[in-house]
Amino acid sequence: MNRLFLRPLLCTLAISAATVSTPAAVSPEKAAATVILDETGVNNLKIATVEAEETVFEQTAFALGRIQPIPEHRAVVSSRIPGRIIEIKSILGTVVQAGTEVLRLESRQPGDPPPSIWLKAPAGGLVTKSDTRLGEPVDPDKVLMEITDLSQVHAVARVPEHLAGRIQPGCTAHIRVSALPNESFEGTLLRFATSADRATGTIDALFALANPTLSLRPDMRAEFSIVLGRRENVMSIPRSALQGDAASRFVYVKDYELPFAFVKVPVQTGAINDRFVEITSGLLAGDEVVTTGAYSLAFAGRGSVSLKAALDAAHGHEHNEDGSEVTAGQKTASTATAQSTTTPSLLTLLSLASNALLLALLIASKRSAQLTPTHTPHFSEPEIR
Repeated sequence: MNRLFLRPLLCTLAISAATVSTPAAVSPEKAAATVILDETGVNNLKIATVEAEETVFEQTAFALGRIQPIPEHRAVVSSRIPGRIIEIKSILGTVVQAGTEVLRLESRQPGDPPPSIWLKAPAGGLVTKSDTRLGEPVDPDKVLMEITDLSQVHAVARVPEHLAGRIQPGCTAHIRVSALPNESFEGTLLRFATSADRATGTIDALFALANPTLSLRPDMRAEFSIVLGRRENVMSIPRSALQGDAASRFVYVKDYELPFAFVKVPVQTGAINDRFVEITSGLLAGDEVVTTGAYSLAFAGRGSVSLKAALDAAHGHEHNEDGSEVTAGQKTASTATAQSTTTPSLLTLLSLASNALLLALLIASKRSAQLTPTHTPHFSEPEIR
């Protein structure tokens, strides 16, 4: 009987102990800012991360321009004698070496057949112009082909005049070409043009650019990030990692504990160049920030896995819904509560006992009445004397 009275007290004490000793739960703010995916979700969003680190940060200026051939690297094919074209070996777009036979010309001198000569490329490069057709008459003053050496080209940037004074020959520029979006080029400033454009307020800046694959072609549109200065030990991340608007910037940081979990972290930014953004607060060196897939995470909601399930899988033991660990006190309280719900209460036992006792008394009373004989009273008549 005492145990039955003590059980509710033990349950109360266990619950109180669990309440006191439970570790702090994950804050609602962090839980709301955490996106938890499974491996399939990470692969579908093509999530990629990089470590935030202190690097040399470049201050840059933006400009637009075009790719141009170097004038001194152009050569032409022409004939010293009149005649007509009877064979063409090189056409527009063909890469030729110096001394390669490109055209055969039949002389106007009499003969059977008339004498002919081969015209050879004066320099190696790409055939960028061709004005040749079979049978076409040729005069000595006519340019038949133009060959351009494109192994080096000029990237010509139209720099605003107010920035020209901050750019000196020898400075570098990161150059991107619209036709080659997956490639980036480094150019070195050679010189400025001899005059500025009054209408646009710009001046041409000529950057030397190596082009060993000949993928850069004349008149391609280019974007320039001209390096104006450098600062060391600046915390920076790729621009693709930065999300939000100007008033509320944030990044997604890979959780150091949970797999496939990413936490939305507000940050403050400083300078921004063509590739990186300076982070003045919000990140630590070594934080893994999401680059590819960061924009998609903003629309992933809370993800496809609950916080409790992720913590259970990561730690190998049970957690509460708010992310806190289930303590021994909570387990004891849960067990005691479960046992108390399966053990009959004291009132229930007393009620059952009293009902059984009343039933037994009724049965006993009924049997006793059946066993006792019935005696009918007998009255004798008085004698009359």
